[in-house]
Amino acid sequence: MPRCFWCPDDPLYAAYHDQEWGVPLRDAHALFELLLLEGFQAGLSWITVLRKREHYRKVMFGFDVQRLAVMTDAEIEALLLDPGIVRNRLKVTGARRNAQAWLALKDPVEFLWSFVGGQPKINHFTERHEFPAVTPEAEAMSKGLKKAGFTFVGPTICYAFMQASGMVMDHATTCDRYAELSNAG
Repeated sequence: MPRCFWCPDDPLYAAYHDQEWGVPLRDAHALFELLLLEGFQAGLSWITVLRKREHYRKVMFGFDVQRLAVMTDAEIEALLLDPGIVRNRLKVTGARRNAQAWLALKDPVEFLWSFVGGQPKINHFTERHEFPAVTPEAEAMSKGLKKAGFTFVGPTICYAFMQASGMVMDHATTCDRYAELSNAG
């Protein structure tokens, strides 16, 4: 199966590319999880976080936003000792902060999708140099999330989140997923 240039032969990464990446996601719980995972990825490769995702789900209460919002300092300290996650204090405490900010939003799904007008933005890129790392929509999302109290939501993280969640369809035109997802929404 022809895949996007960024997808290595790793079976976990290939499954993520083939089944998840770029599929329009409107489930609040799944969007919240993905936003946190994208923040955990900051400064690392996505495969690092992807390999730790199941463990994150286990130790972070299944990404239950209500439960993460009231995570105690003692629970955070325990997480920082867990080698199964990225043990970065700012990122772990940021999960609690982001859960609290998420709960303060009237409709998080509508809020996030508003940055692309409620429908996936379909790109038609083929060459590696055509794919941006940041767009005006990602910059606006970053600014909006920061204003709402989120952390680890810079423009590059927001664009990666938009791509992963299907808000932006950035499968290469040469990728087998392109045809199907360029008609999704």
